[in-house]
Amino acid sequence: MMVFVLDTNVVLDLWVFADPATEPLRAALAQPGTQVIATQVMRDELERVLAYPHLVRRQALEGQAAAAVLQAWDALITLHPVAPKARFTCTDGDDQKFIDLAAFHATQGNDGTGGAHLPVVLVSKDKAVLRLKKRLATLGVTVVPKWQPPAAPSPL
Repeated sequence: MMVFVLDTNVVLDLWVFADPATEPLRAALAQPGTQVIATQVMRDELERVLAYPHLVRRQALEGQAAAAVLQAWDALITLHPVAPKARFTCTDGDDQKFIDLAAFHATQGNDGTGGAHLPVVLVSKDKAVLRLKKRLATLGVTVVPKWQPPAAPSPL
């Protein structure tokens, strides 16, 4: 069981580009007990990005519609309030919201009340986010450019 925060480009890789590198992530998201959290601001960004002309053309070529992508996203996520500013600041202000949400849930408990803690994974290919990997690890957030399941322990 874990909590995922996915940046917008990762969501596009999953549902618009069907990037084969996202298959392990897709499998993880289908596991019982896995949570994907987002805020309304993140959802609004996805909706706005899906309307970019080059993505509209791409979706048309694939026989997709932005509404279907949003429907899949909405079915997957649990919406949370915008998180308070994290201790670490991203040089790309557009990505701060992902860092804030992941950090809040890693430090405050996944229910936002200081309760149970599940591992929090922030999946982002953004270089500015990836530069914060070590700092965010101190808060309990794992930052990865693509999800790979943990290796099974080797028998001794």
